[in-house]
Amino acid sequence: MSKLKLIIQREYLTRVRKKSFIIGTLLAPVGLLVYFLVIVGLTKYESGGEINVVVQDEAGVVGIIPDEKGVRYIPSGGRTLEQLKEAVVEGQYDGVLRIPQLASLKQNDLTIFYYSDKKMAPEKREFIERRVAKKVREFKIDSLHLDRASLEYLDTDVSIDPEKITEKGEDESKYTIGVGLVIGGIMAFIMFFMVMMYGQMVMRSVMEEKTNRIVEVMMSSVRPFQLMLGKIIGAGAVGLTQVVAWIVLSGAVMFVVPLLVDVDPQAMQPPVTAGQPQIDPEMAQGEAFRVFSELGKQNWTLLVGSFVIFFLGGYFIYSSMFAAIGSAMGDDYGEGQALVLPVTIPIILAFYIVAFVGIRNPDSGLMVFASMFPLFSPIVMPFRMAFSPPMWQIILSLVLTIGAAFFFVWMAGRIYRVGILLYGKKVSFKEIGKWLFY
Repeated sequence: MSKLKLIIQREYLTRVRKKSFIIGTLLAPVGLLVYFLVIVGLTKYESGGEINVVVQDEAGVVGIIPDEKGVRYIPSGGRTLEQLKEAVVEGQYDGVLRIPQLASLKQNDLTIFYYSDKKMAPEKREFIERRVAKKVREFKIDSLHLDRASLEYLDTDVSIDPEKITEKGEDESKYTIGVGLVIGGIMAFIMFFMVMMYGQMVMRSVMEEKTNRIVEVMMSSVRPFQLMLGKIIGAGAVGLTQVVAWIVLSGAVMFVVPLLVDVDPQAMQPPVTAGQPQIDPEMAQGEAFRVFSELGKQNWTLLVGSFVIFFLGGYFIYSSMFAAIGSAMGDDYGEGQALVLPVTIPIILAFYIVAFVGIRNPDSGLMVFASMFPLFSPIVMPFRMAFSPPMWQIILSLVLTIGAAFFFVWMAGRIYRVGILLYGKKVSFKEIGKWLFY
């Protein structure tokens, strides 16, 4: 046990003290800060400047159009289209907007024409289309003598609120599914990212020591299994340290961003199309309160506790396989890619199952199977747990994952003890299979 502790300590301190680790840990939050500053800057950037558009309203429906977001509307003043075109050529205006006659009030589509030799920015085009569409809608409402206030009652937002028939389980709301998808998706992505990143870190560490022949000296005093297990635990501790540092520094970045720039929430919202109702701030505040209330209903103790166990199980499963592959690789990393592919396929496939099947039906047969299969369960089951699956499925999945972790660590140790001292030979899966029975 003392030798294992020394190996873990060496693996941890060696990597944590590296300049690349320190710089990478510090630069990630700085990159996040730069990212947010760029996003805020882009939302405030006015592209293309202001354009002056003279409007020839043949339909007589738009009247005076207020200026907005870099588009200035100017009435034609009774001039003909040819006169307006000539004014554009002379540089008085940037373009002519001609609105043709409506065939009837039942017309659902209207094509308007813009005359100019200059290309119009897509953003400006969207603003003009939306503004004219709103004016035409108001014209039709007035022509049909409709009450605008009454028309707002026609739009009805329909949502399903699940209700229990018996007292089994907790009552759900219309926000339950959405909140579950967000929580499950975040947990699945974190699991996928961390297992892939730190599993390959173990593989690179094994390859470096094998290439530098350091492992030959270490093997004279420790068993191969102890060396492999120490590297897996040490690399995992390095990854955990980096994640904790990122969380703390990222929280500081999120606190600093509002102090550096004035963020306008309205600027971050997409433009409202014609006929779409404006968002009521009080209603939005009520919706946010109900979402937070739904978050409070989650069993966070079970979610977080199980997530940690699934992460450790998944990490040991895939890190042990990556360590075994790293010990079997030669000096040429490119030739060893064929050995890495079978290890990464289950991780990617599990993420795809969540992305394409889980978001549609978290309790489908494929999702239940994937949440039990040890190579998929570290990613799939944390996603399903946000939807409160049966407790027996969670317990069974945990048992299978822990059992699989012990099995794969043992199997990787059998491969590691042979491959770590093998040099100058290209290894196949058939030969790796023979190492298990040496």
